[in-house]
Amino acid sequence: MAGEQARGVYAISVAADLVSMEIQNLRVYERRGLVAPSRTPGGSRLYSRADIERLHRIRELLADGLNLAGIGRVLELEAEVKRLRRENASLRGRR
Repeated sequence: MAGEQARGVYAISVAADLVSMEIQNLRVYERRGLVAPSRTPGGSRLYSRADIERLHRIRELLADGLNLAGIGRVLELEAEVKRLRRENASLRGRR
């Protein structure tokens, strides 16, 4: 399932519709490093289910008043917390 979550399947127009955003916004978020869709051999963007979830989170943070730099930092910190929780759970399981 994790591989399925990360596999790019949605064209940019479909991804934009799924998250109620403009296509240009998705391009900006990619340029700013907030999302990294995969690419077809021809260069078209393909968004995964995980990318769609990330775009929803970006939209939430924008609604909270954060700018793109702040959103980038929040996403980094959330990823770090998730990694540390997995590591903690793994260490607890070794006892």
